[in-house]
Amino acid sequence: MRGLTGTGPTRARTAARAAGTATTALAAAVLFAGCGTGGTGARDEGPAHADSVASAPAAAASAQPSRTPDRAEAVRLVKADPAVSAEVKRELQPCVADEYPVDVSYGDLTRGDVDDVVVNVLTCGDAVGVGSYVYREQDGAYVNAFSAEEPPVYAEIDRGDLVVTKQVYDPGDPVASPSGENVITYRWGSGRFTEKYRTHNDYGQVAVAEPSPGPAG
Repeated sequence: MRGLTGTGPTRARTAARAAGTATTALAAAVLFAGCGTGGTGARDEGPAHADSVASAPAAAASAQPSRTPDRAEAVRLVKADPAVSAEVKRELQPCVADEYPVDVSYGDLTRGDVDDVVVNVLTCGDAVGVGSYVYREQDGAYVNAFSAEEPPVYAEIDRGDLVVTKQVYDPGDPVASPSGENVITYRWGSGRFTEKYRTHNDYGQVAVAEPSPGPAG
């Protein structure tokens, strides 16, 4: 799967993601007030933090949204979001020209009047997910409703639920070969995302047969 490493099981993108991509193509440009790159997030060093599902999310934009933001606006949302770590913001640079390493999808996760926005920030070289975020419309602004910054991580919309995949490593695993993955399903309720299901998949190791030695002599 895009956003994850190794050769583990691959899950197809959801129909909601495909529908959201079509919405992106039809969107017209709009500027968000206060979408500067200031702020360094909750910390400036150390490992990326785990999920954030606080019921009082920080505002990431202050303009009145008339519809969901397009890809460029989603990048500005992440850059202006004080809940996004400094490490992820440093990764959020154009890979080629003005092409940013983000996947953006849209759908109804929080039962609002405007579609929610799911943004996955990836690395340029190998497209590994370093941060996943959900933004929802609240009081005329898009606000951060969910954050996961423990790479490799990737978030998707699946039939109205938020599904987050995180790869896990056993001691000694190389970066490119995790031992498995946790697939966590979150559902919106009472103003926050709460975990509903969790599945762990072991990738397993494929044994490579060594050639038999030839006969002596």
